[in-house]
Amino acid sequence: MTARLPVLFLGHGSPMNAIDDNAWSQAWARLGAELPRPRAVLMISAHWETMGASAVSAAEHPETIHDFGGFPQALFDVRYDAPGAPALALRVAELLAPDRVVQHPTRGLDHGAWGVLRPMYPHADVPVVQLSLDRGRSDQWHYDAGARLAALRDEGVLIVGSGDIVHNLRAVNFRTGEIPDWAPRFNDQAKALIAAGDHGPLIDWRSLGPDAEASINSAEHYLPLLYVLGAQQPGEPVSFFTDDLFAAISMTSVRIG
Repeated sequence: MTARLPVLFLGHGSPMNAIDDNAWSQAWARLGAELPRPRAVLMISAHWETMGASAVSAAEHPETIHDFGGFPQALFDVRYDAPGAPALALRVAELLAPDRVVQHPTRGLDHGAWGVLRPMYPHADVPVVQLSLDRGRSDQWHYDAGARLAALRDEGVLIVGSGDIVHNLRAVNFRTGEIPDWAPRFNDQAKALIAAGDHGPLIDWRSLGPDAEASINSAEHYLPLLYVLGAQQPGEPVSFFTDDLFAAISMTSVRIG
């Protein structure tokens, strides 16, 4: 019988963390070494949004997507040639039925995926499937989808959400890195709710007030967290790591189980 795998939310920050040797990339590398080796990874990244249906990457050999600009050529030269897992893509659709899930035949891995997986699994030898964020769905739906996908944890699949609890690029001063007061306040509030297993306010995050509104902003970096929380089983331990803030971006990561 396969042991139940943990579920992870990784604060991914800048794409440069994929190639920089820093405390965050080192923590992801340790995580990859410490975790039981998964049969595959199901990745929910901030950087694949759809409307009207969820989609999964069903390619046998997903390409490396460089969905950013203004970074050094070394980052554009990165290829993360992990295999796909079409059978897992079909399993995801089965678990999310009757809601529609499109099998995307050519979708590759965006930087929210390979940016954290490259340090974790540097040999690119763990198959990866990406699930999109259907922005036509409610926050509750995304959380419930995580609960429906939780069965994969007992099937050798590592569920990973990749985003940032606090992510508001409009509020970032990249020159000074100054941290707005609301960013650590909300990050700490979110961590306290996660640690307490009090998911209701995190789903209905707008009820948490202006700190949440500023921190979550356009929400694509926050929604992957809801899948991870939804996949939590009763009584599972929760821990935090890479728990730093830069300006209005939180690197805080969460391990459940």
